[in-house]
Amino acid sequence: MSISENVNYGEEDIKTLNWREHIRLRPGMYIGKLGNGTSQDDGIYILIKEVLDNSVDEYMMGYGKAIEINISGNRVTIRDYGRGIPLAKLSDVASKMNTGAKYDSKAFKKSVGLNGVGIKAVNALSSEFVIRSSRDGEQRTVNFSEGVEISDFKEVVPDEKNGTFVSFVADEGVFGEYEYNMEYVESMLRNYTYLNSGLQLKFNGKTYVSKNGLLDLLQENMSEEPLYTPIHLKGEDIEVAITHGSGYSESYFSFVNGQHTTQGGTHQAAFREAVAKTVKEFYRKDFDASDIRTSIIAAISIKVEEPLFESQTKTKLGSRDMSPGGISVRNFILDFVKSNLDNYLHKNPETADILLKKIQEVEKERKAISGLQKKSRELAKKVSLHNRKLRDCRIHFNDLKNPRNEESMIFITEGDSASGSITKSRDVNTQAVFSLRGKPLNTFGLTKKVIYENEEFNLLQAALNIEEDMDNLRYNKVIIATDADVDGMHIRLLLITFFLQFFPELIRKGHLFILQTPLFRVRNKKKTFYCYTEEERQKAVAALGSNPEITRFKGLGEISPNEFREFINENIRLEKVRMTKEDPIHDLLEFYMGKNTSERQDFIIGNLKIEKDFVENEAS
Repeated sequence: MSISENVNYGEEDIKTLNWREHIRLRPGMYIGKLGNGTSQDDGIYILIKEVLDNSVDEYMMGYGKAIEINISGNRVTIRDYGRGIPLAKLSDVASKMNTGAKYDSKAFKKSVGLNGVGIKAVNALSSEFVIRSSRDGEQRTVNFSEGVEISDFKEVVPDEKNGTFVSFVADEGVFGEYEYNMEYVESMLRNYTYLNSGLQLKFNGKTYVSKNGLLDLLQENMSEEPLYTPIHLKGEDIEVAITHGSGYSESYFSFVNGQHTTQGGTHQAAFREAVAKTVKEFYRKDFDASDIRTSIIAAISIKVEEPLFESQTKTKLGSRDMSPGGISVRNFILDFVKSNLDNYLHKNPETADILLKKIQEVEKERKAISGLQKKSRELAKKVSLHNRKLRDCRIHFNDLKNPRNEESMIFITEGDSASGSITKSRDVNTQAVFSLRGKPLNTFGLTKKVIYENEEFNLLQAALNIEEDMDNLRYNKVIIATDADVDGMHIRLLLITFFLQFFPELIRKGHLFILQTPLFRVRNKKKTFYCYTEEERQKAVAALGSNPEITRFKGLGEISPNEFREFINENIRLEKVRMTKEDPIHDLLEFYMGKNTSERQDFIIGNLKIEKDFVENEAS
């Protein structure tokens, strides 16, 4: 009997969902992934952004210089001092799809949200949602729960300033247990201030404001001294800031109408093209574009009428025109950069000389390793599902150019036993494994030539597909998985050094992680606890009582595949490797990975830590 004969298909199978039911059933369509707050692109932060976008749009239109944001536990409140939503439409804008003022460009000419969805998604995905508008002495408040209206009342408030107040609690029934990472929220708020000079964002009592726009952004995000004073150019509907560092990658911060387009788009592609073209013409030399852009650190912000993004989360611009029927995004950026950057270089010959020298040095190094690159590409062809180094996931099977999947991850590990445990435990659809042979080379102070001379690094670069730029990175999460012992820590440092030295954007864009695995297993005949810290171990012992069995895991290979599966599934614990302006990268690498052996030896001896409590407990 065929499948079709077993399945009935009638009128009762056709269902129509209302707006809130559809959002709650398919939240990913509206806010991307859900998450628990450990990643910057988790849905709980998108909810904040959707509300904040509306308040920032008011500021962009010239209304309200300050926005107050508070987070207490799981409750978020945002109060702006703009015009306030028209009272008669307050409930509609929070609960009726495709309702908003942004369809009429006269009211909101260049805003982020145009589809009337954002605030409705926040409402539907919140267990509690309150929206209040104050206008000219009158106030209306509407309360919702899971998108269902609970109450609606008006009052007279003669002393209340105009504006909109929103308070919400993201629904744990949708998101599960979650917690806001205040650093992620602060980073989001800082970006808003860089793009809106003069805007005051008051977050939990602290005020964020920027006077110099994208210039402040570059200075706050650089972890090294710039090669030359950043170039800051502003025009109508466009602002750019450009400098170079000492690394090998390209680093861009791109924005559209105040929205951080973390995946770039048409404007970022045009900007990269414009910089290379302008520099070539200025020096009247046919430099390779990659030589010009190597180690560039730049930011671009443009304003577009009715922007077209490639997803509801608005992380990549798809628009090709500045406005309906207007000049193309590409031509607009090319014209602006060509005119203004060329003028700047003519007026600042010292900067022009520094930049020229930089490009020539990069060109010289590139030519020196061109032969090695050819061999590297031939070697890279070996990187497939069957390669001895890489056990790929199915979404990349026989396809090195497959676009990065948000769920994809690769574990970089060392040793046959550790690699074997992860390989047998992984989700073959989304999790790949790259096996190192022994300790990798210490790359501190070396040039990029070492990547092509060292087979381990060559194959790793090819597996990640990052030789040209980060846009082609094949895995959303690159995870270092090493033993929790001295050798494992050393391998971890060597790998981090490699990425810091040659591919810092992998870290800067939040793709590099450390796998956290349990240090202890505490169990009796009825229950088992896996503990990641000494504190967790003590709690497990207290919970089980009566001399439970305690195992100290010293290597990944000691954990059986069945057990390991519990640590790399949806309960995976990852520690993100972060890089900020406050991190003195070069000094840290010089101390830990350089040749100051005696100083480092003294430091290690002075900070040696022994698991004293565990040893004493085992002895007793």
